[in-house]
Amino acid sequence: MKNNRKILFFDIDGTLLTPPPFTVPESARKALNLAREQGHLAFINSGRTFAMIPDTIKELGFDGYVCGCGSQIYLNGELLYSSSIPNETCRETIQALRDYRIAAFFESSDKILFDGCSPVQSEAVTHLKKLVPTEDISLYDETKEHSYTFDKFLAFLQPDSDENAFIEFCRDKYVYFDHGRHTWEVTQKDLSKATGIRFLLDHLGLPLESSYAFGDSTNDLPMLKYAGNSIAMGNAMEEILPYCSYQTTDIEDNGIYNALSHFGLI
Repeated sequence: MKNNRKILFFDIDGTLLTPPPFTVPESARKALNLAREQGHLAFINSGRTFAMIPDTIKELGFDGYVCGCGSQIYLNGELLYSSSIPNETCRETIQALRDYRIAAFFESSDKILFDGCSPVQSEAVTHLKKLVPTEDISLYDETKEHSYTFDKFLAFLQPDSDENAFIEFCRDKYVYFDHGRHTWEVTQKDLSKATGIRFLLDHLGLPLESSYAFGDSTNDLPMLKYAGNSIAMGNAMEEILPYCSYQTTDIEDNGIYNALSHFGLI
């Protein structure tokens, strides 16, 4: 089976998780089980760090995870790769966000950080405190202030934010995705969902054509452009369709099952 083994990469929101109440369709569960029974490998490939992946997804029994846009890679519970933003850059970023009046929270593999001294705050942090461990960077002592790191962050622009100044600040340090509604996802410059796929293909000795990526939005474009086979959900943003080799049905209309069946993976 090894020569026929395929490796499947799934986005979470809009691909495996429906809109509220955020459930995994039963047909998707069945399809994933069938694919793994055939010897194929199934991975989450998400912008979320591991701390932000819900138990609903972890309970599906994936072979591994590409988290934080390629900043952490897990296989069978083992951390194979990890990259964090250097402390000096983290501290520069915190000060820039304060100066430019941009709210944010900062993601690491095991917790969420926030800046209690920021002149603007994100309501998202209040919600996250109920779900994952959080820490206030502004309360760190000097030792911890000069040692903490994070892997990526979400920035929430305000009406009076200095957007142009922050874009210039990010230019040499980060890549960012505009999610609309004044929300940016900001990631490490040389990492992406695509680099996560490349790492695992190299690690497992699999060719590019054995990879399949499933997504629904523009932040999935790096992996959709890179994978040997790219699948857009039926509910996907139109902008990604030119870069996909196949469009399946909606997430709630057996989209994952139909895609795996189309490619003969189940």
